[in-house]
Amino acid sequence: MTQIEEIKEDVSSISRLFSDALDTLSKLIRTEVQLARAEVTEKASQAAVGAGMLFGAMLVLIPAMILFLIALAVWLTSLGLSPVAAHLLSGCVALIASGILVAVGLARLKPSSLAPNATIREVKRDIAAAKEMTS
Repeated sequence: MTQIEEIKEDVSSISRLFSDALDTLSKLIRTEVQLARAEVTEKASQAAVGAGMLFGAMLVLIPAMILFLIALAVWLTSLGLSPVAAHLLSGCVALIASGILVAVGLARLKPSSLAPNATIREVKRDIAAAKEMTS
């Protein structure tokens, strides 16, 4: 075999290796994109369920809270509180309950809980593996 043939064969081998590396990288990127799509879809449905639960809770809670607060005010009045103080105290109870519901609802809609954590972890792992292979 002549030197020119050996050089051509080496160039051909390098070209095949480069082509294989690009093909593998392309497959990896496609897989990561599919994973990201699946995870974002899952997180979006979690957010939709959380928002739906909040909305449903508000619809059911409003009449229930009104009846509860009226009953509380009547009971406090029967204990000797003035009607104004009884209704004011009932309103404070409603504010506390509303605050708790808002806090729970917002916790389910936090951006950190909706982030595609599995995809981020996989991409970081792939980057670390690529760095290790090139070192």
